[in-house]
Amino acid sequence: MPGLFDSPDPPDPIQTAAAQTGTNVNTALANTALGQVNQVTPQGNLTYSQTGSTHFTDPTTGVGYDIPQSTATQTLSPMGQATFDQSQQAQYNLAALGADQSGRLRDQFSTPFSIAGAPAFGDVNSLKNAPQAQTSFGDAGQIGTTFANTPGIQSSYQHGDDFSADRQRIEAGLMERLDPSLQQERSKYEQQLADQGIRYGSPAYENAMRNYSMQANDARLGVIGKGGEEQARLSTMAREAGEFANNAAQQQYEQTYGRANFANAAQQQQFAQNAQRGTFNNAALAQNFQQAGTAFNASNAARQQYLDEQFALRNQPINEISALLSGSQVSKPNFLNTGGATIPTTDVAGLINRNFDQQMAVSNQQSATANNIIGGLFGFAGGLGRGGFFNSAK
Repeated sequence: MPGLFDSPDPPDPIQTAAAQTGTNVNTALANTALGQVNQVTPQGNLTYSQTGSTHFTDPTTGVGYDIPQSTATQTLSPMGQATFDQSQQAQYNLAALGADQSGRLRDQFSTPFSIAGAPAFGDVNSLKNAPQAQTSFGDAGQIGTTFANTPGIQSSYQHGDDFSADRQRIEAGLMERLDPSLQQERSKYEQQLADQGIRYGSPAYENAMRNYSMQANDARLGVIGKGGEEQARLSTMAREAGEFANNAAQQQYEQTYGRANFANAAQQQQFAQNAQRGTFNNAALAQNFQQAGTAFNASNAARQQYLDEQFALRNQPINEISALLSGSQVSKPNFLNTGGATIPTTDVAGLINRNFDQQMAVSNQQSATANNIIGGLFGFAGGLGRGGFFNSAK
C-alpha cells in the first residue's frame, strides 16, 4: 500500500497510445460520416451507403478496429437516363458503321498512292532566261558649261581720265578773257573812288574795294563753274559711250548664252528620249517576265490543286470513320462540394501526461511540507535534550 507521501505512478505509454489511437479513429469516422452528404439535383442524385468494413490492428498496442467502407452511387434523372441510353445506342451504331467502313479501307490502302497523273511543275528556266533589264542608254551629248568669250564690261572710260585737264584748259581760257576785263574794271573803279575824294587806304576805300573783290571773285567762281560744267559734260559723254559699249557686250552675252541654253535644251531632250526608250524597253521586259511568272504560278497551282484533291479523296474515308467513332457523351450531373464541419481530434496523450505532471507536482509539494515538519520536530527534540525538559527531570 503506498505511503502518505509516495510519488504517483507514471502513466503506461502503451495504454496512453491505445487511448490516443482510439480517439483518432473515432474522430476520423465521425468526420467521414459528416462529409458524406447525400445530394439530389435535377440531373441526378448522389447517395452514400456503407457496404462493408476493413479490420485494422494497431501495431503498437495490438488493439483492433473495424473501419467502415462506404460506396458513392450516382443515379441520373429519368430524362437523363433515357438520353444516356439513346446516346449509348447511337455510339454503338456508329461504331458498327465505322467498323464496316474500316473494312473497305483495306482495299483502298492496298493500292499505293501515286501522283503520276499530276500536272508538271512550272518551268524555272522560263524565268531564269528572261532578257536583262536595260541599265544604260545611248549618249545624248555633253551639257555645255561654257560659251564663247564676249567683250568685257567697261568699269571705266577714257582710260580712267576724269577730264580735269580739259577743265583747267577751259578755266584758263576763260580766265585769260576775264582777267583783262577785271583789271580794267579795277582801274576804272579806283579812278572813280579818287574822283569822289575817297583816299587810298581809308575805310571807305577798303569797303569799296572789298565789294569789288567780292564781285571779281564771283566772276572767277563763275568761270570755275563753267569749267566744272564742261568737265561734267565730257564725263557724261564718256559714260554714255561706256554704257553703249556695255549694252552691246550684254546683248552679245545674252545671244551667246541663249545659243548655249538652246544646245543644252536639245541635249536634255535627247537624253529624255533615250531614257524614255530605255524605260519602255524595261517595261516590256517586266511585262514579259510577269507573264512568264504568271504561267509558272498557274502550273504550280494546278499541280497543287490536283494533289489536294487526291489527298482529300484518300483521307476523306478516314475522317468519316473517325467522326463516326467519336460520338457525343452525356453530361454527368454536377454535384456540390459540401463543406461539412469536422470534429478536431482530442489530444488524449497530452491530457494524460499533463495530469501526471500535476499529480507529481502535488506529491513534490506534499513531500517538501512533510520534510519541513519532520525537520522542525527533530530540531525541537534536540533543544529539549541539551538543557530543557530532560535536564530538569534529573
